Amino acid sequence: MQTTSMFTSVNSRSAAAYKRVSVQTSVEGASPHQLISMLFDALLAHLHAARRALAQGDIENKGKEIGKAVRIIEEGLKANLDVERGGEVAINLRGVYNYSIAHLTKANVKNDDAMIAEVIALLTPVSGAWKQIAPQQKAAA
Repeated sequence: MQTTSMFTSVNSRSAAAYKRVSVQTSVEGASPHQLISMLFDALLAHLHAARRALAQGDIENKGKEIGKAVRIIEEGLKANLDVERGGEVAINLRGVYNYSIAHLTKANVKNDDAMIAEVIALLTPVSGAWKQIAPQQKAAA
């Protein structure tokens, strides 16, 4: 009788531990700008995973992925906006984030792939623009 389904292999546990350490090390060594870039990368990855899960009829994982995406927007991106320093740009981004959260919530309830795709289309350019800021800042310095 084989019980491998009840337990993860040593290799799987080792790989998971390595991934956690690698991510933790990346986060600890990242600048604030890099952290936001990492949040955007994770956000878009979760949204794409939600679309894949929905396409496969995996409603449970679709919901989990959308939940992770919403948390990144709410607790990572939106929470780090600085209206005093960012002014109108930060205010506009807050609006984009609020819209994205509301839209993803509706997409989750309705199992609507097009709504998830719309949020991806909305946030991908924001992510790209954010990533362009760092090279420009270094060049200016």
